[in-house]
Amino acid sequence: MPSPSSRTLDAWHGYLEQVHPVGIDLGLDRVAEVARRMGLLQKRLASRIITVAGTNGKGSTVAMLEALGRAHGLSTAAYTSPHLLRYNERLRLDGDDADDATLVAGFEAVETARQQAPVVSLTYFEAGTLAAFWAIAQRSPDLAVLEVGLGGRLDAVNVIDADVAVITTIALDHADFLGSDLEGIGREKAGILRSSRPAILGSRALPESVRGVAEGLGAPVSALGEAFTWQGDSETWRWQGTSASGGGLSLDDLPDPGLPLDNAATALQALAAADVALDPACCRRALRGVTLPGRMQWLGQWCLDVGHNPHAATYLAQRLAALPSAGRTWVLLGMLADKDADGVIAALAPAVDAWVAVGLAGERGRSAEDLAHRLQARGEQVAWQADSPEAGAAWLSERLAAEDRVLVCGSFFTVAAVLTWRQQQTA
Repeated sequence: MPSPSSRTLDAWHGYLEQVHPVGIDLGLDRVAEVARRMGLLQKRLASRIITVAGTNGKGSTVAMLEALGRAHGLSTAAYTSPHLLRYNERLRLDGDDADDATLVAGFEAVETARQQAPVVSLTYFEAGTLAAFWAIAQRSPDLAVLEVGLGGRLDAVNVIDADVAVITTIALDHADFLGSDLEGIGREKAGILRSSRPAILGSRALPESVRGVAEGLGAPVSALGEAFTWQGDSETWRWQGTSASGGGLSLDDLPDPGLPLDNAATALQALAAADVALDPACCRRALRGVTLPGRMQWLGQWCLDVGHNPHAATYLAQRLAALPSAGRTWVLLGMLADKDADGVIAALAPAVDAWVAVGLAGERGRSAEDLAHRLQARGEQVAWQADSPEAGAAWLSERLAAEDRVLVCGSFFTVAAVLTWRQQQTA
């Protein structure tokens, strides 16, 4: 293995995947120790830090926070996971993906600190998170937006204290790590909250445990439907919220960002809680121009969305129903074995005419045959089975009518594979 100073970004990934015995190892002690050695706990990463946790809607909320911050003239950093096509997507600096040199320098800083006696073992995600934090700290931006990877309380991102904490939604997912008790999951997600610092609750249906944690910490709560809300539809909508000092705010004639309006309203409230004076023109420009690959991303007839649980699938079905099509609605579905395939199928079924079931490879992969069996058990029309998303997309592309549309969903892996396939077709 090359020395740390000569490793490429790909070499770092291979190295980090080998140095810790498990991929997910929740807990903050190891991460906090390395972060302390790196000086990340002794000074602020940014002037304002907003952390976002939740089951669904994190990525879109982060993207809108980032776009809104930049539209208001703030320098920004955004850390998210996982990525679709390139690891560099996980860290954006002033709207651009971090380059290899920035990420490699971050990994070198992490490794130097990790190897100090006593040596600390870090997972791939933990090392990547600290590398991103190091890169952010070098720039000290006006706004850093940090997306929690899994859970909240014990996630590596939570080693940094947020000025404003956002919880989007809570639903069943990652049951092997978080369990199946929504109240318990709510307490874990609420672990990102801090004493006396704003807690933005971006769903009308959060478990009571979330508010209970906030109240126990004395964290002022701004909840969707209470301290902030929105009215209208996807064409134009109005937001009402609360300033950092407690005054009323309102924004009219906001454009459709192409992402859930609950999350757009939440992003506006979080930025207001971070004491950013919201300018109507800046907000409109940001929402009109925000983009997020793999979330209701339309490429011609193809819509790609990484939704992989029943809650996300319900939203997708609603969006499709609100956009009537003269042709057939196809779904190309590929899912991991540890996801609730039956729940996703049930949520999507009312909006679907025909299905293409595709398999995902790997230790966690689910076969096309398994998906097809579940679909057929519900009386759904399975038009084709394919061993891979690429093969399913190739088959379907030859049979689409001009007025048909396709939803590609079920996993980040499914969407990434079809995105890559489409790029190769148009190259």
